[in-house]
Amino acid sequence: MSIPKKCIIVDDEPAAHYVLVNYISQNPLLELTHQCYNAIEALNILRSNTIDLMFLDIDMPEISGLELLQTLKNIPRTILTTAYSEFALESYEYGVIDYLLKPIYYPRFVKSIERFLAMDAVEKPETVVGKSISVKVDSVVIELPVNDILYAQSYGNYVKIFTPDKSLLASITTNQLESMLPQDHFVRVHKSYIVAVGKIEQIERDHILLNNEKIPIGITYKRNLSRFI
Repeated sequence: MSIPKKCIIVDDEPAAHYVLVNYISQNPLLELTHQCYNAIEALNILRSNTIDLMFLDIDMPEISGLELLQTLKNIPRTILTTAYSEFALESYEYGVIDYLLKPIYYPRFVKSIERFLAMDAVEKPETVVGKSISVKVDSVVIELPVNDILYAQSYGNYVKIFTPDKSLLASITTNQLESMLPQDHFVRVHKSYIVAVGKIEQIERDHILLNNEKIPIGITYKRNLSRFI
């Protein structure tokens, strides 16, 4: 049985809490752990607790919802709840999952939660212990641990391989690199990109978030992701 995802509500309106508490209680995959009525309360909670999903109002006194997102170093997956549609475009710059306009109706809430659960269901493969690949960088063949690879991007007859602390321009094609990597840990998501499945932070409709980078998903490659969801 799946462990319920821990949720927090951040909204200055008691009526909004009433609606969301009711909706969350009807979904066994969600667990409401905290209710905050301003951003300062939320900051204190988020600093000392692991939260999977935040329902966040935008228009709040002193610190707005968007200002809260700007303040956080580690932003939990967030669904914005607001009566104002004009902030929608700006809000997606923070990687929010969805934007629910008040009054929030239950079918729309369910659709938003299904999107969250689908993003959170990306299977994280076990670590590839000890495995490395040989690639030529600056005319020198090096051994690159597979666990260090975040993603790779095609550069003609070269591939730029990204690790947590550097990037390497390897003399190899994307197809050659793909054949060298373990298929249960890496996936081709675009003609120019290969990503480490275990490093994926979030999947959107047309891109992946990984290491604070947006990596496009090619239409013909979407099915490659399905085996990990």
